[in-house]
Amino acid sequence: MSQVQVHTSVGGKHIYQFQIKCPYCHSHIIPNYLFWDNSRLFASCPNETCKKHFILSEGVPEKFVRVEPNAIPATRKFSEIISSISSDFVQIYNQAYHAEQMSLDQICGVGYRKALEFLIKDYLLSKETDNTKKENIKNKLLGNCIKEDVQDKNIKEVSKRAVWLGNDETHYIRKWADKDVSNLKSLIDLTIRWIENEVETDRVLKEMPDPK
Repeated sequence: MSQVQVHTSVGGKHIYQFQIKCPYCHSHIIPNYLFWDNSRLFASCPNETCKKHFILSEGVPEKFVRVEPNAIPATRKFSEIISSISSDFVQIYNQAYHAEQMSLDQICGVGYRKALEFLIKDYLLSKETDNTKKENIKNKLLGNCIKEDVQDKNIKEVSKRAVWLGNDETHYIRKWADKDVSNLKSLIDLTIRWIENEVETDRVLKEMPDPK
């Protein structure tokens, strides 16, 4: 969210106006401020096609920066490659993403960890043709899947570290105290990019084999 250097007065409260993302239509807007009450700012979307009302809460003095969870959370879109490999990953990731937007920070990390497991296992299953090996992948611990079944070095090393942070989200004592959910999401994003790169590279090599 970025501050707009214009100030206004709402219900006797002097505040700066901020650009935010509307929690309903998800457009970047400067809200219409309606009234202020007990550290909450009631606002509405200025877009003619939306105009829905929502609440902003005061994060620091004079800066209303958090949208209360009374609206529709944003959904992240993934590439066709990732969606075709694991639709379950997309669904689980977005459920965790919705929880994060609702400030459920103590549980969203667990959801991201589960999404990662579906992504890696479905990725491995998409490459495997042997039914016995497929069953082994389904029943194996995620860490062992990465160690024993992932062949691409980049995917292996990045996803292994994502698992470390994902496991931290489920434990009482964190091993990586200087890392948080944002770091876990970054590693998941990096894992996604390496998977996409591998799939795209394989496609190009199949379409354009070395001439004999």
